[in-house]
Amino acid sequence: MQGKVPSQRSAAAPVYIGIDVCKARLDVHIHPVGESLVLPNDAGGLKRLKKILARYDVVIVVMEATGKFHRPAHRSLHASGFKVAIVNPLRSRRFAEAIGTLAKTDRVDARMLALMGESLKPGALEPTPELMETLQELARGRESAVDSKTAIGNQIQTSNSKVLVRELKRQLSAVETAIENLEAELERQIDADPVLARRFEILTSIPGIGLVAAVALIVELNEIGRLSSKQVAMIVGLAPIARDSGQKTGTREIRGGRKHLRTALYMPANSAKQHNPDLKIFHDRLIKAGKLAKVAITAVMRKLLVLANTLVREDRLWQPKHVIAR
Repeated sequence: MQGKVPSQRSAAAPVYIGIDVCKARLDVHIHPVGESLVLPNDAGGLKRLKKILARYDVVIVVMEATGKFHRPAHRSLHASGFKVAIVNPLRSRRFAEAIGTLAKTDRVDARMLALMGESLKPGALEPTPELMETLQELARGRESAVDSKTAIGNQIQTSNSKVLVRELKRQLSAVETAIENLEAELERQIDADPVLARRFEILTSIPGIGLVAAVALIVELNEIGRLSSKQVAMIVGLAPIARDSGQKTGTREIRGGRKHLRTALYMPANSAKQHNPDLKIFHDRLIKAGKLAKVAITAVMRKLLVLANTLVREDRLWQPKHVIAR
């Protein structure tokens, strides 16, 4: 361990903890005590960290989402009763700039995260279940393979060399096999869990939602069924955001949220506007009212998301007689 170690005394005042996480170490800042320390990002380092934090009245621990590197610390601290907030790195960087912190080092970032915890009071987040993390990795791997398939297919269309085309077709076949294997594994793991299997059954009962969209809703929205319609739309980034100033009423736009899920819902929405009776009526009414095509399809995506959330919450399959509330 490096840096200054907190004193042994128990602190009565509440403190906020910022942790900058990397593969090898944890840079920790305790605010407003002003103590900073560096610990290894392993079981021993986490044990030492919890022993130190136990001396304080910790309001919240704030960390950035760093792929898989923050997960052990998040799980360990949560299991020991600490509230942990995981924030978007872009949001934390903008906060740092807003308070005039332009420098960026691990120690500075840890302090900035602690200040962010005190100022913005981000909500604590429970660790993602290990099964969901595995499913997310498989889904992202499939998404990457699909991107590769598209890129290889485009290259084949523009290539004249027979040798190159032959090699590209070999690569394309391998990628297609990988996609099939990943989809099969996703289905197998979902089917092995009764809760997820039921969720998958409900989602795929909705016209327009197939394997890909159902998996995306399961792995990217673990909260599905526990949110209100407004909450689920906001979390995914499909809620219109106001842009008004003075006497000017700006155009409502969507922004932020979970991009991977929005992307996965685009094609199902295009299918639903044709094959889902309720959503077809809804889409056609928007077009007749003069809405742009992209505005109408975004609205269908939002309706599809809200419908999926409602059905999972009510634990029932889609039925034509259930019309979406307008």
